[in-house]
Amino acid sequence: MSKRDLTALTEYAKAFSALTPDKEAVLRELGLAVAPRLGEVTDHFYTKLQTIPQARPVLEGRIDDLKRTHVRWLRSLFDGPYDDSFTAAMYRVGDVHVRVKLPVEFMAGGIVLITEQLIELVGEIYRDNIDRYKQAMSALNSILGFCLFIMQESYQSSSLAEELEKFLKITGMSRKLFDNLANAYR
Repeated sequence: MSKRDLTALTEYAKAFSALTPDKEAVLRELGLAVAPRLGEVTDHFYTKLQTIPQARPVLEGRIDDLKRTHVRWLRSLFDGPYDDSFTAAMYRVGDVHVRVKLPVEFMAGGIVLITEQLIELVGEIYRDNIDRYKQAMSALNSILGFCLFIMQESYQSSSLAEELEKFLKITGMSRKLFDNLANAYR
């Protein structure tokens, strides 16, 4: 994906997720409080995933590696900057999910499981300050929405590219011929 496309995608996702500079600042501040407990969030996430029969084959023999990656990903949600590099990283997450044949609904379902745990954690942190809790939850909603938006965009693009490659292989059509035909009908 080109730099220009990444910038446009970043802006588009921020518009939908309402990820603003103020919310980014809240996330960085919140990160200091949640960082020591992100391992717990990850453990809970994978414990829940293991109760879902369709998830088990993807997890078998990989839990420890996946947990390490997941904690790094969670930390990135609070570190910023939320720029083109961050968008590119989230885009790669979607690509990886396609490569490992993870069903698309796992991303949305995973975000729900993570959100559930973070709501509880943030509630503990700000139990005596409802205004800070609301700000933190709004910022969390925005960053998780941003990530899901980017990952689903990537998943869709990667899936289409994979299907196109299968089509080209089956038909014996060259990519150049396909591109010329596609451009003729735009």
